[in-house]
Amino acid sequence: MTISKHLRTALTLLSKKPKPDYRNSIKESISSIESLVKQITGKEDGGLAQALSILDKKVKFHGAFKSGLLNFYGYTSDEGGIRHAILEEKDIGFDEAKYMLVSCSALVNFLIAKAEKAGLLKDG
Repeated sequence: MTISKHLRTALTLLSKKPKPDYRNSIKESISSIESLVKQITGKEDGGLAQALSILDKKVKFHGAFKSGLLNFYGYTSDEGGIRHAILEEKDIGFDEAKYMLVSCSALVNFLIAKAEKAGLLKDG
């Protein structure tokens, strides 16, 4: 699935009537980042840290900013983070799903712009 397809699916699930699917909306939002990371690293198992290291060689990031991105992404995937909460189905609602969609979309757009400037992705 493409990056944009993941984000469109996340939005569709978030706004699904009469019963939104917050859990799967969050999963699709996170998958958009993972899809982009695979494109930047050229690896199926490439992580955000690896993608940021590749980008940082050509487009420098402030250390605190890079750390913040990694911490955000860690929240999406570690045992105490949102994915673990999704599996347990506790306290996942509109607020969490909307936040993840907006945040993941922003991160994807930021990383695409930087990767294109670094010559790691083709424009468009």
